[in-house]
Amino acid sequence: MNEEKHFEVIESIRRIIRATDVHSRRLVKESGLTSAQILIMHAIGSERFHNTSKIADEVSLSQATVTNIVERLEHRGLIMRQRDERDKRKVNLWLSDKGREVLNNAPRLLQQHFVERFDRLESWEQQMIVSSLQRVALLMDAHELDASPVLDVGVLTSHPE
Repeated sequence: MNEEKHFEVIESIRRIIRATDVHSRRLVKESGLTSAQILIMHAIGSERFHNTSKIADEVSLSQATVTNIVERLEHRGLIMRQRDERDKRKVNLWLSDKGREVLNNAPRLLQQHFVERFDRLESWEQQMIVSSLQRVALLMDAHELDASPVLDVGVLTSHPE
């Protein structure tokens, strides 16, 4: 009986990984963007966040990661950046017209679908899921790994520049 249960858990974990992988590949294929790039473009487009440090806080990624992604997005003409006239240490960011168009046509992020459905659950069920997943992370020695709230598989073979 226990053997069957652990197979069920492993199968569910594999389904989650597979769903994330399939969605990540679909994002890249349809928009040429990764989940993290889309998340950062949404933050820039919200016009509440104009520099990399604020965006890094908003999307829960390191400032170095955000800076690297911003450089790629700028290189592709999707965002623009300019030094702040009052504080030369700050760099202000905004979406280009091309970036706004690409973002408007990009598929929704996997976590957007998940959050909508998760939010409709009763609070006890939400807590049960959180506790169970935290326990699974502990069982897999993954509880101390750094992880962002971006559902993405990481490096893809056809990673867009």
